Amino acid sequence: MSKAYTVYSQYLKQRFDGRVHKISVDAGFSCPNRGGDRTVGGCLFCEPNGSGSFGIARRLSIAEQVDHGKEVMIRKYKAKYFIAYFQPFSNTYAPVERLRRLYDEALSVERVVGLAIGTRPDCLADDVLDLLHHYHQRTYLWLEIGVQSCHDQTLQFLRRGHDYDCFLSAYQRAKQRGLQVCAHVILGLPGESRQQMLATADEMARLQVDGIKIHLLHVLKDTALGDMYEAGEFELLDRDAYVQLAVDFIERLYPGTMIQRLTGDGPRDILLAPRWSLKKFEVLNAIDNELECRGTVQGSLCRYQ
Repeated sequence: MSKAYTVYSQYLKQRFDGRVHKISVDAGFSCPNRGGDRTVGGCLFCEPNGSGSFGIARRLSIAEQVDHGKEVMIRKYKAKYFIAYFQPFSNTYAPVERLRRLYDEALSVERVVGLAIGTRPDCLADDVLDLLHHYHQRTYLWLEIGVQSCHDQTLQFLRRGHDYDCFLSAYQRAKQRGLQVCAHVILGLPGESRQQMLATADEMARLQVDGIKIHLLHVLKDTALGDMYEAGEFELLDRDAYVQLAVDFIERLYPGTMIQRLTGDGPRDILLAPRWSLKKFEVLNAIDNELECRGTVQGSLCRYQ
């Protein structure tokens, strides 16, 4: 059965004529929101090792991390090609010569066909974007930018250290260089109403972002958000509410936007809540079923077509 939205994994398989998997690598970057030190500060939701950092063999070199990931992906998924995903922290937070060395090292590994660079909008100076444009011309490249929300009040609550205009500036300058941009957003953030979350969907549709990752808010141990949750300061969405909201969001997206993620998960050993998020495929199936029940598809309520 065909999906009611654009599925990234299927696109990759068709583009490269084979199964393509991302391999997350840790290049040792920090983040301006931590003062350059991994052990202090950070966004409200970010755990000490950086968002999405579990399962990475960070003591190895970049090439060794990619090779290690390749072995796993070939064994588990019969993967044929790979994208090196610079994921934890801000992977453009360094001088361009250091960035060049690290990106080149990842691309030197056999059967690596592209790069995905995760970062913040305040780590995208023009010289960095010029460097990324160089890689865009020689390989398959995605620039992944944490947006989280289009509302400044929410960004301030999350201790992001930048406002939404900062993202708009980075996005516009990236698009001027022809880069593919994947925006990360979070659904279920404390203090945001359904209308505010859907306003973020409308804004991503207005921008016609190339890709999007929709994250379920999940709470990890050893985070400021985790302390607030354990103190009873906010509640999380239950599964049914998240599924309804995710489908509402999908309906408002631009039809051509590539959906790269539809939920969020965390390491089982440090995940405080919601525990139902660990059953990822059940969540994805529930979203598919809701789309089918509504008889709707991605972009059916998009205001910008």
